[in-house]
Amino acid sequence: MPQLKSNKRPNLLYIHSDQHAAAVTGCYGDSLVRTPNLDQLAKRGVLLENVYCPSPICVPSRMSMLSGRYPYENQVWTNSHMLDSGIPTFAHAMGAGGYHPTLVGRMHSVGPDQFHGYAERLVGDHGPNQLGGVGVDHGDLSGTAGPGRTSLRLSGHGQSAYQVHDEDVTAATIDYLNRLGVKKRAGQPAEPFSLSVGFMLPHQPFVARFEDYRYYYENVTPPKYPEPFGGHLHPHIKLWRKACEIEEVSEEEIRRARAAYWALVYRMDVMIGQVLTSLRENDLEENTLIVYMSDHGEQAGEHGLWWKQTFYEDSVKVPVILAWPGHLPENIHCDKVASSLDINATMIDTLGCPVLPNSRGRSLLPLLTDPENTEWNNVAFSEFCQDAAGAGGPFPEEGIFQRMIRSDDWKLNYYHGQPCQLFNLEADPRELNNLAADPTYSETVEKLKAKVLNGWDPEWISERMAQLRADRQILALWGRHVRPTDQCRWDLKPEMDYLDDKQI
Repeated sequence: MPQLKSNKRPNLLYIHSDQHAAAVTGCYGDSLVRTPNLDQLAKRGVLLENVYCPSPICVPSRMSMLSGRYPYENQVWTNSHMLDSGIPTFAHAMGAGGYHPTLVGRMHSVGPDQFHGYAERLVGDHGPNQLGGVGVDHGDLSGTAGPGRTSLRLSGHGQSAYQVHDEDVTAATIDYLNRLGVKKRAGQPAEPFSLSVGFMLPHQPFVARFEDYRYYYENVTPPKYPEPFGGHLHPHIKLWRKACEIEEVSEEEIRRARAAYWALVYRMDVMIGQVLTSLRENDLEENTLIVYMSDHGEQAGEHGLWWKQTFYEDSVKVPVILAWPGHLPENIHCDKVASSLDINATMIDTLGCPVLPNSRGRSLLPLLTDPENTEWNNVAFSEFCQDAAGAGGPFPEEGIFQRMIRSDDWKLNYYHGQPCQLFNLEADPRELNNLAADPTYSETVEKLKAKVLNGWDPEWISERMAQLRADRQILALWGRHVRPTDQCRWDLKPEMDYLDDKQI
């Protein structure tokens, strides 16, 4: 670890959101969205331009981020898979290093272990703690949280329960920081803190309150690169669009959904600002590493696609901002290729906690604190594997087994049993020109494919997913009959989700 300017152990404030596309942020180049708090945080720290999630779907991405292991290593591929409680996470590393890791809000763990190393959790997720538990009732917005046409049809202004959840998360976080501030002002010795804050926004439903929505409805633009439905599409993308009923989406649906999404990003930024203000007003900002990151992106109509579940940049690239006054440089954009797993390792390194023994993450701290340090391998992987019984969308009986590699300027998307995609992101940042079938690039394809398949076996994954599915059936049946009490669940009420009677 590089020599720090102070011997005092740093604090950690880790803020993570759900489904925030990097491109829909002011500091990442969006001139429409209002994100003054994230923009200011970027000016005070380092913005990472090329960080990729380990999977473009919620639970696998988050469990990999926690563990530092790829989905095929921790065997969490779908939104119904559970991370083994015996796998240590960065929260365990924090605890082992002498911190009291605290979680407020979203983490999206599946199963009875809702802590995975956190010593305290102040606000839970909205889903059941057990398989087979009572599901979530979104009331008038039922069907809008998953990948399906309903989320576009039922879009506009009203209220998403997820915003209500995040308001509770914000209040609990501010209360936590205020209590730390009281102790500090009283002169009581304070141990450094490790605080993780999980927001649901800007995840769909694409529904935002009118006061936020109106501006974006009047000003939002269509997707820059809408892709018409046609025979030229990659077979998987064609199948996905058909299964989700988004071959043709009306201009009004696109406008409403995009306006709401931009508005939800804005509202999330407001709440992040409230948290950062509390940190500053309680005189806790000094020597605090602030990290902002999302679990995956949102396509918002680009490539004719919505939600996540693909390897296109809007889906698989995530925003990451790190600020640490006096230790990290300010107002710097770093273009190195990295993974969310590397952010895990960076937080552990910064706090001086034990390294996770089987983590694939690499600390960025030496690179960011030493301008002369150029040793970095520009590579990141992501995978998307689902079976017919997987949560998160309609899947064929044979399942989906896909993996991506970003290596320097190249991105290869491997689709098991289907053709690959190859993009040069320097020349083609919007991924409009698939080079995989061009003989000129056959060597590049084979080289990257070999790296994708090194240690990653889709046949084994298929077999293992079938075994896990059988296990889950028993656990779900047990949960339906035994009805164990949820120990850590935020109470989402159906009346929290609604569209206003009259729309713009």
